[in-house]
Formats: sequence, C-alpha cells, structure tokens
Amino acid sequence: MPQGSYRRQLPHLQVDDKPHFVTFCTEHRWILPARVRSIVLESCLHDNGTKFNLKVAVVMPDHAHLIFTPLIDYVAMEVWSLAKIMDGVKGASAHRINKALHRKGRVWQPESFDHVLRCSENVDAKIQYVLENPVRSGLTSDWRAYPWLWQKPYVNTFAPSSTR
Repeated sequence: MPQGSYRRQLPHLQVDDKPHFVTFCTEHRWILPARVRSIVLESCLHDNGTKFNLKVAVVMPDHAHLIFTPLIDYVAMEVWSLAKIMDGVKGASAHRINKALHRKGRVWQPESFDHVLRCSENVDAKIQYVLENPVRSGLTSDWRAYPWLWQKPYVNTFAPSSTR
C-alpha cells in the first residue's frame, strides 16, 4: 500500500500538504435532529488549528462535508492522519449526540468519503460546492443564513495598506 494511505473498506489517500475534501454520513442515513447539528459543527471545529486547518464545514441533516489540510503532530513529529482526525470528529460528536438524545448506538457510518484537492481552482470550486449544499438541498435560500455552516474568514493579504 502506498505511503500516506490507509485502508478500511475503502482506500484512503492522504497528501500531507494538500487540502482534503471529506464527507461522512449518518448510520442508515438517519436524520440528525436540528438540536444536535450544532454538536456536529462544534466537533468539526474543535481541533481546527491543532490537528488540521479547516477551510469550510457544513452539517446537513444526514451528512457533513469538510475541507481541511492536516497539520503536524509535534509530539509524534508527523502529520495528523485522516483516520485520527476523522475518528476524533466522529467519535466526539457521536458521544455528545447520544448523550444529548439519551440514546445508544452508532451515529456515523464507519467509512468517510475523502479525496485530495490538487489545485487552488479545484479547492475554490469545492468550497463553493460545500457552501451551496444547503441551498441545493432546499434547506435555505442563502447559504449565509444556514446555521450549521462555517467558513474560514477570508483575509485579503494582497490588499494595499493605507499610509498616512
């Protein structure tokens, strides 16, 4: 198996310095009650800046999309693996969801769909795809109004500075 990949039932390829587009779904496409979708979004944001650099996240009724770049684990001196990142997001959110709903059992499908984004053009298109997902699904008319969506704030580093 090539370096930077792992296998569960589906093969997963990781390229350390590239953004990854990840989708994970609820078990049996169970519809998450609206009151626990915030838990999922919080779990997606929890390790942002420590295990990964998150660009965008959206929690839909039965799945979630993330675009992130894995960061370096300075204790192990290696890049955080997709498996560890996703186990953290899905494990923490499942535990909190089950506690909030007074239930037991699996919340997420064991597998996630992921692929590496190879160029900035592709990254921008995928970010737009994630942002528009609630609109395409008829959940809102404007993605900015969707409560379970987060986008990394855009900072224009090329804007001229004002001098006085």
